Amino acid sequence: MINVLLVDDHTIFRAGLVRLLEEDRSIDSVMQAADGTTALKLIREHSFSAVLLDINLPVRSGLELLPAIARIAPHLPVIMLSMYSAKQYALRAFESGASGYVSKDMDAEVLIAAIHKVVAGGRYITPEVAEQMLENVDVLQSENRHLTLSEREYSVMMQIANGVSLTAIAQEMHVSIKTVSTYRSRLLKKMGLDGNAALVQYAVRNRLID
Repeated sequence: MINVLLVDDHTIFRAGLVRLLEEDRSIDSVMQAADGTTALKLIREHSFSAVLLDINLPVRSGLELLPAIARIAPHLPVIMLSMYSAKQYALRAFESGASGYVSKDMDAEVLIAAIHKVVAGGRYITPEVAEQMLENVDVLQSENRHLTLSEREYSVMMQIANGVSLTAIAQEMHVSIKTVSTYRSRLLKKMGLDGNAALVQYAVRNRLID
């Protein structure tokens, strides 16, 4: 039987997903965590078959949690859940150790199939994700400055590129605007860019956004 840990900070989304998972007879139990600290505590205390991990968690993103999970439970498969398109995060998620990447608007059957695949030792990649990853590989061969960024800097970069204000980013990350501004300054310096316009152009050129 499969025991799942669901990590997501949205209570309504978790409740709906738990109901869907529990309808599948192969899912024995679903435990929940709303943040990374709770998730790591549960992983230390319990034995899970797989983790469903939201990329966009407050304070510490899902991508930032992946190395910590690997240290605690090296063989525990993690499926990333995301509302972002595959082109923005899929390749980075797999490079960070994820076993699967599924969009939050997926059908229940897709998620169940992903869980069974990773529990059996495989990796779950939808055809759409595979196509985006191949496109990104081509891009990365020519320009990969964004790979020098930390997970938090990359997250700030993508949100700026998608037109999110620094105030909104700070609220979502539960940090001050000053902290977000520091991340912005740091990532611009690392990438050799002179402002938001250049950042957006870079993201479009590298097909990180449409």
